[in-house]
Amino acid sequence: MQSSSLKLEAYINKYLELWDFYGVIQVTCKGEVLFENAYGYASIEFGIKNEINSCFSIASISKQFTAFAIMLLYDKKMLDIDKCAQFYLPADMKIDESITVHHLLSHTSGLYNFYNFENDFFAGYNRMDYSRSDFFRQCINKKPINPPGTAYDYNNSNYNLLAWIIENVSGEKYEDYIRNNIFLPLNMMNSDVDDGCKPIKKRSCNYTKDFDTTIKSPYYNEKFSIGAGAIISNCDDLFKWYTCLRDRKILSQETYIRFFKVNKNNYCYGLEHHHIYGTDRYSHGGDHLGVSTYMQDYFDEDICVIILSNNEAINQYRLGNAISDILHQVDVDVPTKREEFPINENKLKEYCGTYLKDKIHVELINGKLYFTRFIGNLHIEIYPVGEGRFARRHSDQIHPYSIAENEHGKMTFFGYIKDDPAIK
Repeated sequence: MQSSSLKLEAYINKYLELWDFYGVIQVTCKGEVLFENAYGYASIEFGIKNEINSCFSIASISKQFTAFAIMLLYDKKMLDIDKCAQFYLPADMKIDESITVHHLLSHTSGLYNFYNFENDFFAGYNRMDYSRSDFFRQCINKKPINPPGTAYDYNNSNYNLLAWIIENVSGEKYEDYIRNNIFLPLNMMNSDVDDGCKPIKKRSCNYTKDFDTTIKSPYYNEKFSIGAGAIISNCDDLFKWYTCLRDRKILSQETYIRFFKVNKNNYCYGLEHHHIYGTDRYSHGGDHLGVSTYMQDYFDEDICVIILSNNEAINQYRLGNAISDILHQVDVDVPTKREEFPINENKLKEYCGTYLKDKIHVELINGKLYFTRFIGNLHIEIYPVGEGRFARRHSDQIHPYSIAENEHGKMTFFGYIKDDPAIK
């Protein structure tokens, strides 16, 4: 164990020399803490640094709690996950009758996915006052894209609907049901559901980069994340949650079998499953505005890896997988940044322009290239790492952006064609 601890410390320190990480990392094996440390600021404004017990938005790691709550209702025979989801939804929510609760849990519902560039969700709608009925009508109640059960499509709509099923079936608000049936029984006293209004003790603020300056992340109304995100927690509580799943507490053994059953695309219910290193790994990550989180569970080996961040500097998946490699005696490469590919300024100008009005714009400012978001209010520096390939300057990016000409000679970014100012 001491050898693993030293290797972990050496790798993590080397990795974090490259990136301005805010957050915490905790690695435990058989109850022994092999590594834990806190980095950066919980609040730049007040000069408060992150501590190992700081609380963070865990983003989509929240989905496993929503799925578990559904399984609690299933265990109590208050719903049947193989029956039509509409049967358990409020009367004013009508979705395709062939969509079951299972389809929602496994991301195989085929529902329309509103998380795309064309929709104005992130740049507009999510900043408005929350109305459940309007949110359902505007973003979720659309014609399905695929027949239920035929394809995996990771979609927050599924888990929004599951939260409303929990409320409708239990008669409690989502946050109350999660608190009363999961957090309190497991003594997770530092965990809560963020509604965007309540003050949450020891909660770290979320930050991002605008140009090369750290700023507060763009506003997002967390009420829109119900069921799919919005849970706040810390390492101590998440380890208690890990032991709940490891020791199969609260749910019956039969229900746990269904909870962990693998569906399409290695997805269980709120968890991903992979067989790796000769054992089973259950994991889930979270990515949101100013949030990067990842949790890996190896129940048979009693290993738990937790990464919680309140900025977007690291790639939590790369770091988490490297930590697991080290724990399983797999050689890892020394962390590096991508080398910059030399391109002259005239060539860089060819990539500039609007690819999607008010949403995807590339511009050259003082010799540097920026991908601008939120109607030009957020400037993400990107630099060339190859012909037509660009990486974020301040974030570890596994897959570089591609800005390249299509078969018709038109420059494209994210599949969108750059506007020709001569054509109006």
